[in-house]
Amino acid sequence: MTSTTEQFADVSATTLLRFATAGSVDDGKSTLVGRLLHDSKSVLTDQLEAVERVSASRGQDAPDLALLTDGLRAEREQGITIDVAYRYFATARRRFILADTPGHVQYTRNMVTGASTADLAVVLVDARNGVIEQTRRHAAVAALLRVPHVVLAVNKMDLVGYEESVFAKIAEEFTAYASDLGVPEITAIPISALAGDNVVEPSAHMDWYGGPTVLEHLETVPVSHDLTACPARFPVQYVIRPQTAEHPDYRGYAGQIASGVLRVGEAVTVLPSGRTSVIAGIDALGESVDIAWAPQSVTVRLADDIDISRGDLIAPSANPPATTQDVIATVCHVADQPLAVGARVLLKHTTRTVKAIVKEIPSRLTLDDLSQHPNPGQLVANDIGRVVVRTAEPLALDAYADSRRTGSFLLIDPADGTTLAAGMAGESFASQARTTVQADEEGWDF
Repeated sequence: MTSTTEQFADVSATTLLRFATAGSVDDGKSTLVGRLLHDSKSVLTDQLEAVERVSASRGQDAPDLALLTDGLRAEREQGITIDVAYRYFATARRRFILADTPGHVQYTRNMVTGASTADLAVVLVDARNGVIEQTRRHAAVAALLRVPHVVLAVNKMDLVGYEESVFAKIAEEFTAYASDLGVPEITAIPISALAGDNVVEPSAHMDWYGGPTVLEHLETVPVSHDLTACPARFPVQYVIRPQTAEHPDYRGYAGQIASGVLRVGEAVTVLPSGRTSVIAGIDALGESVDIAWAPQSVTVRLADDIDISRGDLIAPSANPPATTQDVIATVCHVADQPLAVGARVLLKHTTRTVKAIVKEIPSRLTLDDLSQHPNPGQLVANDIGRVVVRTAEPLALDAYADSRRTGSFLLIDPADGTTLAAGMAGESFASQARTTVQADEEGWDF
């Protein structure tokens, strides 16, 4: 059996796809991931033997492939996924980083984590249950995070007799819902993760389906990681002042380029101060270079001595982001405690953390019909809503639609450091959800 290391060596020049799996409890996410790893020969022999031993000790005739990803002891005991499980594998055509996210409602926050950097989301649906609330919630999170490709994997087709009509009904309902959210591309695939139908190999039981298998789609879906096409954004992480005999006057600003390209001689603006200068030098891996691009980690030297510290943003003077103290955004609330109007929070944006107050919560998304419930007063765990946050200091914030890196932020509890919400600045969805519904004095929707 080919090892994962050997596969990576063979495909070092191939493209990389980051994808996340999501779905309700027992829809078969971990089994699907295990089947992908097993049938693509991306499982080491000792890993497979360990799974076979555990499966046999439970009286199972075949290996439980879900154990390849459910690594926590509590996950194995309960047969569920609790934490995000990251796995790395490769085929001859592409390298993959996958995030197997939990299905329970209380762990939806982990789906936000797994999908935040994903190029594609695989949303599983149990063919017996169809589209349920958690399916809609995961579709909404994928749309909110601007995941460009969504795969609807209708699982457990073996339990509904591989009926085309069952698949077609679920695919139609989900596609209509996700399209209303503005998901740009939706691909529906009927599968049985347990039996291996249409996961890596085409199914012999569904000759009515002529589309790709899950792996074929993952290998061929177009992805672009060209962050250099976006305006340059360089959040400062650390100021380097060695003040040694060898480098008495060296002053550099270290960090990772979030997007775009930086060039020596380019005029730049430091935000939020608005001071301007010119890039005098760029140091990368101990050498001076004339050009650097995202996502390289570099040290930038400027021609002028400017008061710059961690959290400042260096951007081209020709195309800087706007600065604001009034952040209008959509958030996924991930904490157990509610987020209420008037709450004092910390807002973390790139390398900058500032004090802030939640001034308004204009609406909360109703997942059933995508309507906006007005003025809910607070958001509770797993709610998606619009907020207006006033910050103590200006922030250089892009719209999330323009940059997933510099348009996102976290709201944090200043008392204990708990993450309260993940925020996306600007418009919430590519295609706005339906109009706001009216509410009577008791808050009932009509």
